[in-house]
Amino acid sequence: MIMIETKYRNYNCKDEELPVICNFVLFSLKRDLAEFTSFSPKFNEGFVTGFETKINGISDLVEPKSETVQLKTITDGVYAAMDGLIDPINRVTGYITLGKLDKTISVADFGLTQLRKSINTRDGENVMKCLHTVNLNLVKFSTELSAQGLSADLTDKYSTALTVIAEGKQKQYEIVSNRKSIVQNNLSVLNDLYSELCEILAVGKILYKATDSVKLQEYSFSELKKRVRKTVSPTNVAAAKANNATPAN
Repeated sequence: MIMIETKYRNYNCKDEELPVICNFVLFSLKRDLAEFTSFSPKFNEGFVTGFETKINGISDLVEPKSETVQLKTITDGVYAAMDGLIDPINRVTGYITLGKLDKTISVADFGLTQLRKSINTRDGENVMKCLHTVNLNLVKFSTELSAQGLSADLTDKYSTALTVIAEGKQKQYEIVSNRKSIVQNNLSVLNDLYSELCEILAVGKILYKATDSVKLQEYSFSELKKRVRKTVSPTNVAAAKANNATPAN
């Protein structure tokens, strides 16, 4: 019987948060390198360079730039398809009113009210659900609505939007799922980086626990994780790396 090795994360944060936290610590380490080297010769320029190289490799592993751009393009296409439904919703609502169909089926029951709300909240799953309802009702009431001016082109906009959104959501799922699989297969690399991070944090606590409470926080994993989640945007992180400065709090 073949045993499959189960790999576990040694770090208690999201995969994409680990390189961000490491970059924060890298900045602190570069600033405080003289004190680290004085504590142990292990922490020298070569150590810093190696740590930085590992961070860059992990950053591309968990969030490759090419996939980030691809996901953004797909998301923009999905949102454009959603926004393109606003005018068709207004028009079909008008035809329902003109044909006095609202006595038979309300705009809400037709699916248009919830569709509009779902578009406004960018709820892709619910948009698709609502579009199924709307498309069924467009077929069911095609005769009455066509008499008021509903065209085949307008009807096609709903079915086309559903196809575009569904395909976009599927592509997003495939990219994210594939990325998770790649990360899972490379957990040892992430765990190694985390292990090195922990060494730096441990020494930082030794150096500053009794002397500098501000710096001490910069070597606290829990504090750094809070900073990533609550106060640092991707733009600030990129700017901080470019300027070799601490991201704004």
